[in-house]
Amino acid sequence: MDALLKAIANHWFWSLLMAAVVVWYSTVTIYVAIKGMVDIKGMLGRLKNGGGESSADADQGPKA
Repeated sequence: MDALLKAIANHWFWSLLMAAVVVWYSTVTIYVAIKGMVDIKGMLGRLKNGGGESSADADQGPKA
């Protein structure tokens, strides 16, 4: 444990940068996971209620 603390003290800039990146990455990952869960619940709710594409829209193909 002393070796780790000594390494952090000797390389404080890189330790701080690494901690900031881990916090940023974790925040983005959690944000995307929550937004994705909300989107999936919304899509499943629309499908359950029959709110999918109508057959007339599906026959026309992609819009240019």
